[in-house]
Amino acid sequence: MLGAIEAGGTKFVCAVGDEKGTIIERIQIPTTIPEKTMKEVIAFFQKYEVDAIGIGSFGPIDVNKESPTYGYITSTPKTAWKDYPFIQTMKDAFSVPIGFNTDVNAAALGEATLGAAKGLDSCLYITVGTGIGAGALVQGKLLQGLSHPEMGHTFVRRHPNDSYDGTCPYHKDCLEGLAAGPGIEARWGEKGIDLSERSEVWELEGYYIAQALMQYILIISPKKIILGGGVMKQKQVFPFIYKHLTELMNHYVDLPELTDYIVSPGLGDDAGITGSLLLAYEALQQD
Repeated sequence: MLGAIEAGGTKFVCAVGDEKGTIIERIQIPTTIPEKTMKEVIAFFQKYEVDAIGIGSFGPIDVNKESPTYGYITSTPKTAWKDYPFIQTMKDAFSVPIGFNTDVNAAALGEATLGAAKGLDSCLYITVGTGIGAGALVQGKLLQGLSHPEMGHTFVRRHPNDSYDGTCPYHKDCLEGLAAGPGIEARWGEKGIDLSERSEVWELEGYYIAQALMQYILIISPKKIILGGGVMKQKQVFPFIYKHLTELMNHYVDLPELTDYIVSPGLGDDAGITGSLLLAYEALQQD
């Protein structure tokens, strides 16, 4: 019996299941303040005898096991969660192995094991929603070094007709500041879901995402790219991404057919929670 937490900016998804991705029960808990949210998280898992727990969390987080703040949520704009000892809180409640990584790295692991990149030792999972984040599997291992990837905060060239400042509190007009859900709403005056018929919205969105994908392809060379998150449910953006990426790459690197190479999650909205179950299983194996 494995426990999983997908800790997002607006909600926590908690589940129990197994390493095959089978989910026995799940709940959603609003992300408010740690004292309230974590009380409900712990109460859910206390109903089960779990052997390990996997956590895929919003970040930035400390994933360096040699660090005194390993397992902390660190410099998040969610001030109530800044410097929060996530792993220690769970260890105080449960004496089981705990796997810990970013929510997008967990989703990348889920998609590589059971989803759209199944059978591949390399993939990139990108979520475009309230924010933009990316997780990567390289040679069968989740990518991390000094820290974990923060690809949503790379800079892209501004479209000549785009005068919007950007929403990122740290960088203003990085990729997240220009192309995440709040940026779309602030620029156009409506949420993306209400702009589905306006092609100029998705042309611009595709323009920025394609620039980022070009950088990721040139640096990481993933075998599959998976685009998830609420914004990417607007499927009309995909042809614009393909068009702009083709123009930007200009045949410099031979890519597979883009409709097969850049895809939606095979696990749908379950990529993150499934990956968190797999983080739990890895922690159990390593214990």
